[in-house]
Amino acid sequence: MDITTSASTAIGKRQPSKFELRFQSLFHSGKALIFPCDEHGSVFLDLLSERARENYLFARAVIGHEYATPVVLASE
Repeated sequence: MDITTSASTAIGKRQPSKFELRFQSLFHSGKALIFPCDEHGSVFLDLLSERARENYLFARAVIGHEYATPVVLASE
């Protein structure tokens, strides 16, 4: 099951994010969870869909077990 979440998900009324927070899977090199964020890695939780918010909270809870420590990257 691929649960990758796009950085373009649910930006809403704010301007598109120039940054994304990426949680890379420790076991599947092609899988990652990606969320829009600011330059400091703060994710806009109130703008995420319910599923994206659940995926974000899950990824945070399993850092070091399922996902690597997230990194802030510039959006494409």
